[in-house]
Amino acid sequence: GLKRNCKSFCFIFYVHRYVWKTVILGQVLSLFICGTAVTSQYLAETFQVNTPMLQSFINYCLLLLVYTTLLAFRTGCAGIWQILKQRWWKYIIVGLADVEANYSMVKAYQYTNLTSVQLLDCFGIPVLMALSWFLLRARYRLIHFFAVAICLLGVGTMVGADILAGRQEGEGSDVVIGDVLVLLGASMYAISNVGEEYIVKKLNRVEFLGMVGLFGTIISGLQLAIVEHKEIMRIQWSWKVALLFSAFALCMFGLYSFMPVVIQVTSATSVNLGILTSDLYSLFFGLFLFHYKFSGLYIVAFVVIMVGFIMYCSTPTLTAEPTTLPHPGSTGLDNAALKLEERFAAYTPPTCPSLPIAALPVAACVLF
Repeated sequence: GLKRNCKSFCFIFYVHRYVWKTVILGQVLSLFICGTAVTSQYLAETFQVNTPMLQSFINYCLLLLVYTTLLAFRTGCAGIWQILKQRWWKYIIVGLADVEANYSMVKAYQYTNLTSVQLLDCFGIPVLMALSWFLLRARYRLIHFFAVAICLLGVGTMVGADILAGRQEGEGSDVVIGDVLVLLGASMYAISNVGEEYIVKKLNRVEFLGMVGLFGTIISGLQLAIVEHKEIMRIQWSWKVALLFSAFALCMFGLYSFMPVVIQVTSATSVNLGILTSDLYSLFFGLFLFHYKFSGLYIVAFVVIMVGFIMYCSTPTLTAEPTTLPHPGSTGLDNAALKLEERFAAYTPPTCPSLPIAALPVAACVLF
């Protein structure tokens, strides 16, 4: 009677606290993405600066200076030389996918319109779910597919609001090229995110960020010298342009540093659903900075996306085989999300006084 009701109440509190924590962390990532979008648009519209590879290169250099340096001071199996000996080719694939995803998505705006980018960008979500199914052995329930459909309905509502508000900027110079670039970028993001989830949950986030910083700097630096050297020469430098570049780099660095923490608590798929709201945050800033027209459908779109996101997070995914034990060299914090998944999927609360609410992965935020 009373004891059973107490157990049920405590379990509901445990679940709700996890869901809302996930929602908040996802929206923090959306705000970082919003910062990169607003600063990029300001550079393009006000100062005619279109250098996506240069902007990404600065971010990878920051990751190199911070996280690769941390790896350089490690010794033993966790040291940078042992990591390069054992897994160098894997990080080349992840780094290449990440660099080309960033470049393809920004480059697509030169060929197609906003509607195509927003709609086709969602292609990355089913690709990510398929890769997670085969590579991470994630198993989804019916509610997960229903939640994804609701989120995509919210994106459709947002696109409809854009059309009604007149935010379209023409068809671009070649729609087919632009659409292909969006699909390619979305697929590359899916590959990068799956690799990131595997690494931060099985190994640790410093290794992931350090290796992405190393190979991302090399790959983006080479590509920068090949495809963007003329655009860089045409930049009219001023303190405003430098400030916008700095703001973009800080937002991007914050996004890369914080995303592994969120993925540890949730999953790459739920993170990608959560950041669908970033376009709406960019719009809200654009109302003041770029004088966009407002539509009530934007609020509807935000609510629909959040409902789908909360629904997805409310039910944990399953795995096809038992979760691997934590690596001896990793800390308990680095595997907090792995423990949460186990507890959340097969959780039987004892009595209220001994309910392990403290076991929630609050400590994951401390990593950042």
